[in-house]
This record gives sequence, C-alpha cells and structure tokens, in this order.
Amino acid sequence: MTVDAAGAVEIRRALVRLRRGTGLPVAFGGLVEPGRPRIRISELSGTNTASLLALAVTSGNGLGGKAVALARPCAVADYSVSRQISHEYDTAVAAEGLRAVLAVPVVVRRRVRGVLYGALRDARPLGDRTLTAAVDAARDVEQALAVGDEARDVLVAARAEPRRGDTAAREQVREAHAALRALAPRITDPALRAELLDACALLTPGPVPSSGVSLTPRELDVLACVAAGATNAVAAARLGVTAETVKAYLRSAMRRLGARTRGEAVAAALRAGLLP
Repeated sequence: MTVDAAGAVEIRRALVRLRRGTGLPVAFGGLVEPGRPRIRISELSGTNTASLLALAVTSGNGLGGKAVALARPCAVADYSVSRQISHEYDTAVAAEGLRAVLAVPVVVRRRVRGVLYGALRDARPLGDRTLTAAVDAARDVEQALAVGDEARDVLVAARAEPRRGDTAAREQVREAHAALRALAPRITDPALRAELLDACALLTPGPVPSSGVSLTPRELDVLACVAAGATNAVAAARLGVTAETVKAYLRSAMRRLGARTRGEAVAAALRAGLLP
C-alpha cells in the first residue's frame, strides 16, 4: 500500500470518529498533494452528492485552505455568507447544502498533511465541544501518519545491507529490527503492518529447524530490544508496556531458550536464527 493510500485509509477512519464524536451529519477530508500547496478532498462521509469529491483546495482559499495556511482549526457558522473566508468553493459547498462548517488541519512534524471537515446543513455556531472532538479525530490521524513515517524511515535503514564483518552496521541492523518490531503493533493499517513484519523476517537468517525453538511475537519483541542494548525500562517505553511486563516476557523467553541470563537468551535466539 502506498503512503497516499495508507493516509487516505486513516482519513476515512477519522471521518467516522469525527461524526460519532461530534454528532455532525457530514464529514469529509483529504491529504495534501505531494509537491503542491493544496488539499485534494478524497474521502466523504454522510454526503448526499459527489460535489466535494476530488475538489482541490488551495492553501489560503476557503475554510480548509485557511486552516492549512494557519495550521490551526477554523470554523464558520454560515459558509456562504462568512466574511472570514474567501469563496472559491461556494458552488460545491452549496450543492451539498452545507452551512456551518469546521476544518481541522492534520499536522505531522510541523507540516500540514491533510484536513478534516465536519458540517451541518443549517446555520449555527459550532461549539467548543464539537471543535474539541474534531481536533481529537485529527490528532488520531496525526499519530497514525507519524508512526507510518517513522516505520518507513526505519524500513529504509533496515533494507540497507551492511558489509560483512562490519560490527557497527550489524548493530544498526539490530536496532532497525528492534524498532520495526516495536512499531508493528502500533500500525493500524494491516498491509503496512505486514510489510514491516516481512522486513523483520528479511533481517534475520530464519528459524533453524534443528533448534526446535519458537518464541511468541511479544517475547521476540522484548528480545529484539534487549539484543539492541535496551534496558527493561527502555524496552517497556518502546513497546508501550510496563517494565514488569517486559520482565515477564523476558523470563518466559529465557525458559523457552534454556537460558539463565539475558545475554544467554540473546545468544540462543541468534543461534536459532530468530534475531539478526
């Protein structure tokens, strides 16, 4: 799945959450087009027409363009007569019968990546609770896109083949492997999550049949962190669990591997082809 496709999936999910959280009957949104200062509306929820679909909203123009330019939420009580915005898109908005509209930018690493809109078909001010719920939906998209960006960065680094005998490069591979395994459970898009786990598999020699050793995914996650030099506290932070949970997984992995120490467990996992 491409970056744009994965982002569109997150926008689509966020629109459902936005409507549920705000009670607004209509929501729509899209991502910034690569290399262009505009949003392309690609996802609709609760609309009666396709008038907004594929609409290109330029930064600074209309309500969404204003949200992009200012990198902050904007709202109007009656779109067609508002003096707070320009009116390049009135025809498309009127065709859908929208009056009160809000637009919330999706900002990742200080860069606007998309916009979520929510709307009513009658004119009235949109309250703080509605705006807060819309912002929460946008934050969910931001987190998902940030995790996806981080995962792809690690994936690129992981695919760089180290030179044989290069200890530093081997340590980088172990760091990449641990980072990928820590990121995978946080990825909501199944295709991207599968791609990350496939990349993890490419970094390891593969299970040695004669070893008869198998670990659960979480045990392997913990051992990957340990192999990369992480303490229990650091591993817990990476995996989103408590230090006690990390200890429990580590003890379980040690039993399976017949190891008495963390170091022995890592060495046994390396011999079994479970770690790079």
